Amino acid sequence: MLPSSYDSALVAASIIVAILASYTAVTMAGRVASSRGRAAMLWLTGGSFAMGFGIWSMHFVGMLAFQLPIELGYDITLTAVSLAMAIASSAFALWLVCQPLLPRRRLMAGAVLMGMGIAAMHYMGMAAMRMNPQIVYDPLLVIASVVIAIVAAGAALTIAFRLRSHGRRVLLARAGASLVMGCAIVGMHYTGMAAAGFPEGSYCGAANSGIDTQWLALLVIVVTLAVIAIALIISVLESRTALLASSLDRANDELVRMALHDNLTRLPNRVLLEDRLNQAIQKAQREERQFAVLFLDLDGFKAINDTYGHHTGDLLLIEVAHRIELCKRAEDTAARLGGDEFVVVIDIDDPDDAAACAQRLVEEISRPYRLNRLELRVSVSIGLALWPGNGANAHQLLVNADAAMYHAKEQGRDGYCFFEAAMNTAAHRQRQLVQQLRQALEREEFVLHFQPKMVAPAGPIIGVEALLRWQHPERGVVPPADFLPLAERTGLIVPIGTWVIREACRQMRRLVDQGFTDLTVAVNLSTVQLTHASLVADVRAALADFRLDARHLVLEITESTAMRDAETSLAILRQLAALGVGISLDDFGTGYSSLLYLKRLPANELKIDRGFVTQLVDGNEDEAIISAIIALGKTLDMNIVAEGVESPDQQALLTSLGCDTLQGYLLGHPMPADQLLTMLHEESAATSAIH
Repeated sequence: MLPSSYDSALVAASIIVAILASYTAVTMAGRVASSRGRAAMLWLTGGSFAMGFGIWSMHFVGMLAFQLPIELGYDITLTAVSLAMAIASSAFALWLVCQPLLPRRRLMAGAVLMGMGIAAMHYMGMAAMRMNPQIVYDPLLVIASVVIAIVAAGAALTIAFRLRSHGRRVLLARAGASLVMGCAIVGMHYTGMAAAGFPEGSYCGAANSGIDTQWLALLVIVVTLAVIAIALIISVLESRTALLASSLDRANDELVRMALHDNLTRLPNRVLLEDRLNQAIQKAQREERQFAVLFLDLDGFKAINDTYGHHTGDLLLIEVAHRIELCKRAEDTAARLGGDEFVVVIDIDDPDDAAACAQRLVEEISRPYRLNRLELRVSVSIGLALWPGNGANAHQLLVNADAAMYHAKEQGRDGYCFFEAAMNTAAHRQRQLVQQLRQALEREEFVLHFQPKMVAPAGPIIGVEALLRWQHPERGVVPPADFLPLAERTGLIVPIGTWVIREACRQMRRLVDQGFTDLTVAVNLSTVQLTHASLVADVRAALADFRLDARHLVLEITESTAMRDAETSLAILRQLAALGVGISLDDFGTGYSSLLYLKRLPANELKIDRGFVTQLVDGNEDEAIISAIIALGKTLDMNIVAEGVESPDQQALLTSLGCDTLQGYLLGHPMPADQLLTMLHEESAATSAIH
């Protein structure tokens, strides 16, 4: 037999080509598996060519590395046939691994067919040398090479099938698998080459008429690497394009979601709600059914937001949204309009269904909330509008449900109310009044009147209470009862209250400058004001801006206001007392404060509610209550003030019971600042004349 050898550089090149061809195989399998229709067919065709050309070139470079002491060449036709076999085997392999399932029987049959195809390619390539005499093969090594080809094909099919998906870990797995597959293919090739023997005197019939081996190795390697590189680059670009398209789709979906949903609660927003309402109307018309629109507005949310900050307020809104979701069915719609306003749209069989849903919402939302180690409470007012009957379209249904919600608030909050036609007029007036109330501060339509507080029984004047009046340009003087509750509900009470404190301090500064240095001015604080984060700073700033000693200012709070959030109120009142201002507990006896809390409260004045004074008669129950209040106040070293004094009998009896200070129409009506100043000068002159 002729002695043979191998070019080590070309052997190494064949191994590299085999590994790259294997990597191309598993990559193409992933591309074909993830594509559909025409794209899948194009990937199958291109992948088969790239993979087949890679396997064939490994085989051919390995043959070019084989050297005999005679000139060698290769028949072009048979070489082309061997290439076609490699491509056909690759096409079959890619088609097989891209099926949804690859059961063991199909895997074994595929491995045999593909292995036989690769072996046929190898031995057809050997035949392309056209050796004379014929190559002598070792049967055992031939069988071994075929077995290796089948096993390598089975491994390749299994690996390619399992690594069809994409991802960072899959890429690493493909790299490792390509190394294993490449070595298996190389092993089959060189086993087949070892099986070949060349008798003495053999010559190559294709040496002169075939392909010159000198430049063929370089050409095959360059072309093969180019084909594999192009296939892989196209695969990566397509993958990146698909990933970009997927990212764009996700981004587009997110933009659509953001455009149609509330960012905080993830509930549908007004835009999506109106679409759902229109769909509900069409469905109700088509099926002749009813549905209800529930308009929800939280009671007391602004106070929590102002006291504990927007972060806590946002957490509360998220929890409220969650509870609303729990109260509705999957087919119903819950939406957030903004702020603390929510809307629920539900299908109903009769109005009782809507009422039952509203009641569930009232009960669920009113349960305590535990947020940031705080226990918070809010209630909800709900207005209900029904289709058909309470609106011809989505806008009218929302407007009417809103009007019913405002009516529920006027009825005492923490409940629900069905829409009635008369509510629209009232709701319109209320919205108009809110707008005018916002403008009243800017237009300086507010003014303070002052009611004297006398040392019992008849003077002198020891202080005044500042009472807010709204001088409306069209309606004249608007009573406080008509606008203060609305101001508190809308949060406007905070800027209005700040103005009252500053104006009271300004007028008190004026009185001090006139020589009335022993007077105090009392200002009423609402619940919202008392818990507002800026109250202490606003009071401090007003005193500083008007150079007013803190002892001249008294802040009045009602018993119920102080007890609404006892611990928070206590902390704020202590800060105010630390400034030096007086604290007066107004309407005492009508609330539910405990003696323990009263003892801790930094108040120095008790005001007996006018309700006890109005019906006061010697010997009745009111006298007993007032006597007890006075005794309690004296024990706590508090000044006792009785308001609502309108008759001499009340004046005398209250004085005899021990009241320190009296206030009421008998002693002086609320009056403008100039009139008060005149009254004070007259009193001073009268006192001087007596002395």
